[in-house]
Amino acid sequence: MSVKLSIITATWNSAETLPATLYSLASQTCQDFESIVVDGGSSDATVDIIKSSAVVDRWVSEKDRGIYDALNKGIEMAKGEYVGFLHSDDILASSESLQNLIRILDECSPDAIYADLEYVEKADVQKVVRYWKSGSFSFQKLKWGWMPPHPTFYMKKVLYDEYGGFNLNYKIGADYDSLVRYMYVNKVVPEYLPEVLIKMRVGGVSNRSLKNIISKSREDLFIMKSLGLPPWRALVGKNLSKIPQFLKR
Repeated sequence: MSVKLSIITATWNSAETLPATLYSLASQTCQDFESIVVDGGSSDATVDIIKSSAVVDRWVSEKDRGIYDALNKGIEMAKGEYVGFLHSDDILASSESLQNLIRILDECSPDAIYADLEYVEKADVQKVVRYWKSGSFSFQKLKWGWMPPHPTFYMKKVLYDEYGGFNLNYKIGADYDSLVRYMYVNKVVPEYLPEVLIKMRVGGVSNRSLKNIISKSREDLFIMKSLGLPPWRALVGKNLSKIPQFLKR
């Protein structure tokens, strides 16, 4: 039976946060989705949590090449019309989040859709650290480094099949590379849902240390050059755009 959304969660030793992630899925007022969990061979209780969850439709646990490899596997497994990602330390913002998302998809049938995101404290998801208000899409914004929050981005499965998933040559920036390929190179036009869809706990790989921030900037610059964006304009714009996120809470 087909579903509207395929929601992919990549896990690796995620026992501490995964229950809240799955609970946020199970609590949705709209259940027109499938939950796919791709585990990287966890050594903690992650697999037991997956097995015991009624909301998980399909899962696999095996060694992989990292989170982007796991997400690519999930895309291959997906049967929904649209594919999105719910990371194992993220939660949906409210019980109506997917209902609101699907309402727009049903009304407009866009190539893709995205929304706003809140960065929250790891120990207290009600405490907002950063508020990423995406704003409306325009092709010109991409040249200034604009991008939507990747965890809020859902795209048609047929377009993932056509344009491919994540480039495993990138260790941190494969999500940015994918969004630029879809929207800038292949002219995918997304719809904007102006509300917070995802609450993301702080401490992600790309912002975990100064070394990782520098590595991500290097990857971003290479991506911009290789995909035809004006690199320095886009890199400066991408980083400056983060400043207002700390001011609007």
